[in-house]
Amino acid sequence: MYNIKTYNAIAQAGLAEFNDDYRINQDAAAPDAYMIRSVDLHDQEFPASLKVIARCGAGFNNIPLDRALEDGIAVFNTPGGNANAVKELVLAIMIDAKRNLINAANWSASAAPGADITLRTEKQKTQFSGTELLGKKLAILGLGHVGSLVANAAIDLGMDVTGYDPYLSVDSAWHLSPAVKRAATIKETVAGADFITVHVPKNEETTGLIGAKEIAMFKPGAVLLNYSRLGIVDNAAVLPALENGQLAHYSTDFSDEQILGNDQVTITPHIGGSTREATANCARIAAHEIMDYLATGNTTNSVNLPNVKVPFAGPHRFTIIHRNVPNMLGQITTVMANNQLNIENLVNRSRDKYAYTIVDISDLEATTVKKVTAELENIAAVSRVRYIQH
Repeated sequence: MYNIKTYNAIAQAGLAEFNDDYRINQDAAAPDAYMIRSVDLHDQEFPASLKVIARCGAGFNNIPLDRALEDGIAVFNTPGGNANAVKELVLAIMIDAKRNLINAANWSASAAPGADITLRTEKQKTQFSGTELLGKKLAILGLGHVGSLVANAAIDLGMDVTGYDPYLSVDSAWHLSPAVKRAATIKETVAGADFITVHVPKNEETTGLIGAKEIAMFKPGAVLLNYSRLGIVDNAAVLPALENGQLAHYSTDFSDEQILGNDQVTITPHIGGSTREATANCARIAAHEIMDYLATGNTTNSVNLPNVKVPFAGPHRFTIIHRNVPNMLGQITTVMANNQLNIENLVNRSRDKYAYTIVDISDLEATTVKKVTAELENIAAVSRVRYIQH
């Protein structure tokens, strides 16, 4: 029986996915897994029993990934779970940017009680005249789960779409409309674009991806959208671009003091993935990630371990989280050899400073499991050893 500790309000649709081998226990003193949304774990001490954290959402900056690795904890997110919700919001924001919907609605709401809005708007509605999306050019930076959906939807709306993604996966490429043009550089992507939207994960490479240099490449009067993460667009560079007309409007899901109170900026309160459907989707994905990892050791969608998915080659499996240092495989296989164990399959993958090794064994006496586990744990670079019986 595994104990699952939840934080925040996790959708019941996700909790219902757990089978009888898993128990939801918010007060568990020794949880095997955390299932979370927005709770900040940076200042929390992890219990020794904790093996996996699943974040119901795409972002994971509320989790200390390095410390989790040191404690031998696998961390997962749920990519694609809220992609459709973000796509729909981006489309709505683009329409608003060109049709002045929010300003028009606010203007109508400010009319005096009893005023005939229909007659009044006949004289004054020209101030809200806009343009259509049909035929406009959209530049998309990042063609993953969200970016590809936005691209396809924009094509369906009759827009001219160009995308840039140097790390485009085969799976994402299969889902892209053939009408989406591929560009080799950011400059080529944004050239002549009426809208530029970013859909990339936040990391060292993408922080400040859109700054003064990139904004200068835009068509004057372009609209910029950031529905990825705070910091991917340099807000300090946005302000002068709005003032000089290089940007007509900036829309983002992430509040920042320096862009508050600006009529040319629309800030939504981090609601990109805030739909009932997206919340349920993310919870379902997180539940299956937890079950798959605890039952098999597979790490699909892990954000701090390499992605490994291996079928069992024997009834006994050891999984080892360890630092990515020389001679680790030699030390691991030596332990197996010294205990007269026959290795049916060994898979090792690395990710930055850490690596993950799965070893499948054909025959193993129950009395030997503790001995092998202890010897593997005694290897200096090892963070966690798990034994799984298939």
